[in-house]
Amino acid sequence: MNFANDEGGAITADWVVITAGVVGLGALMYYYMHEPLRHVDEQSGQVLASVVVEPISFE
Repeated sequence: MNFANDEGGAITADWVVITAGVVGLGALMYYYMHEPLRHVDEQSGQVLASVVVEPISFE
């Protein structure tokens, strides 16, 4: 009956559940945010490509 009362592995089970939840939440966020962030990236790239940087002289 000592086996039924042993709680030594309970913390391991808790960490497995927490880790699975964090990984699942990350995957869910990637699924929902992938396309909107891709469009923001493309727009930012277009804006930065059109920026003209003037040369600086220290003479």
